[in-house]
Amino acid sequence: MTLPANILVVEDDTHVATVLEARLSSFGYHVCDIARTGPAAVRMAVEQSPDLILMDILLEGDMNGVEAAELIHNQKDIPIVFVTCLSDQVLLERAVNANAYGYILKPYDNAELRYTIEIALIKYRATKERERLIADLEKALNEVKRLSGLLPICASCKKIRNEEGRWQPIEVYIHEHSEADFSHSICPECARVLYPELDHSRR
Repeated sequence: MTLPANILVVEDDTHVATVLEARLSSFGYHVCDIARTGPAAVRMAVEQSPDLILMDILLEGDMNGVEAAELIHNQKDIPIVFVTCLSDQVLLERAVNANAYGYILKPYDNAELRYTIEIALIKYRATKERERLIADLEKALNEVKRLSGLLPICASCKKIRNEEGRWQPIEVYIHEHSEADFSHSICPECARVLYPELDHSRR
């Protein structure tokens, strides 16, 4: 069973925050806390690591929502949806650069609020999954490349010269540069040379 997403609401108007919390609860989300100032939003985000932050741009005090989002982004990777009644394009562009996964212009209806949050959560999860797959692919490629290219090997003793210029037994080198391991035995040709007295007609 999937747990409901935890949402941090950042809104300085108590009445608006109460209504917003009720709406989010009706959508099936859990409001983990409500912050009314920028510093409080930063502190709650760092302490609680919500799944999403619903951030009003205009807040009480000296720190607005965009500035709070920038501070949060420096410490936590949390998707943020901005809520604003502003049409200031410069401020909205700044909000987009502050890890914004969407924004809603007031006044908004319930459907717009719900779909904007759902899309933001889906985009964030898809981004994290893509990053994980890329990291796994890069790791796999690095493992494949570890033993690629020319290996300097002694024609006499069969030791390999490593990246530091030291000569190592071939089994040591391969073990350190791959997932392979070794079990030792003797091939038929060597067995005839080393143990001529034995019957080598049987395998």
